Amino acid sequence: MDLHVVPGATAEAVAKAHREDLKAQEDFNCNCITYWVDVDRGRAFCLIDAPNKAAINKLHEKTLGVKPLEIVKVNRNAVKLFLGRVQDPSNVQSFDDAIYSDLKIFDDPAFRVIVVTQIMNNRLLQLAFGSGKAKQLVSTYKDIVKEQLKKHEGREIKGERYLASFKSVFQAVQCALNIQEKLSKLAKEINLRISIHAGMPVTQNQVFFGDVVRLGKYLCSICEVNQILISPIVRELYKKEYQKITDQVNTIRPINSSEETFLELLMQTLIDNWRNPIFGIDDFCLNMAMSKSELYRKSKTVTGMSINGLLREYRLQKSLELLENNNSIAETAFDSGFSSASYFTKCFHKRFGIQPTAFINN
Repeated sequence: MDLHVVPGATAEAVAKAHREDLKAQEDFNCNCITYWVDVDRGRAFCLIDAPNKAAINKLHEKTLGVKPLEIVKVNRNAVKLFLGRVQDPSNVQSFDDAIYSDLKIFDDPAFRVIVVTQIMNNRLLQLAFGSGKAKQLVSTYKDIVKEQLKKHEGREIKGERYLASFKSVFQAVQCALNIQEKLSKLAKEINLRISIHAGMPVTQNQVFFGDVVRLGKYLCSICEVNQILISPIVRELYKKEYQKITDQVNTIRPINSSEETFLELLMQTLIDNWRNPIFGIDDFCLNMAMSKSELYRKSKTVTGMSINGLLREYRLQKSLELLENNNSIAETAFDSGFSSASYFTKCFHKRFGIQPTAFINN
């Protein structure tokens, strides 16, 4: 899929450009399958079956006179899950004109709203409540999420844990609120957290909807229990209804643009360095270009944790994944950035209330 910046372009103009691609596609061994056009944001996206990126560039240089801004490799199933189709919409009327026969014109933005929901690790649930109740809690959670996705026309993203795509910000927010309401009595037991973000499928990230999903997960990771954390773009798109909702619901929390920028840099620093046992506060300050006091204050405001606390929490959450993959305790300790197995065990027990051995043996 490629991205074109087309400020001021109409749906008809993009349809005609796509028609030119169809005429020339065989010259470059390409198959121009369909397109999406977001007139309001001046963006167009083409789904093309091509041997390589060079072929797409050459095709568009011939038909449009300009290369796409970005090209990313996509899986058709992922495209269908996020965007709902992998061909032209079936209900679009064709138009005949003097130049283009059978021209299909449609305005279908690829902009999507992503809802991420997260609960406690399954093994921790079993250890906390027993196998029977844990299964019941997870089943109830999944049933309610699926029910609300269907009700609000959300698309569950298979292969991702509890991730859904929506065309409408209103539907996404209402879905999240209904999930929160119906699970309110269980929220603390299952550690329910929800985040909402939105964006385009193709960016410099080079992963289909990569930037959107990444920030959505970042937001969910710092969200408080039974809270809905929303990004600045969702807050802006929903501003007409936001005040009305927040007057009734105090569990929706927006972050502003500067907090979003800080969070992305902070989480990327964590991702790049969490395995390094000697990476500490001074290294964070250097990477983030902030003083210790400024970094501490900003981290507490945005994430609710100090930098040391956030680093420890991130490492512990990663350790759960490592232990589930049959890593030994010593191996997990060092792979997740702890200086020793004994210190890891101490931190693990303090955070989760159990020994790592109990987690492994469950």
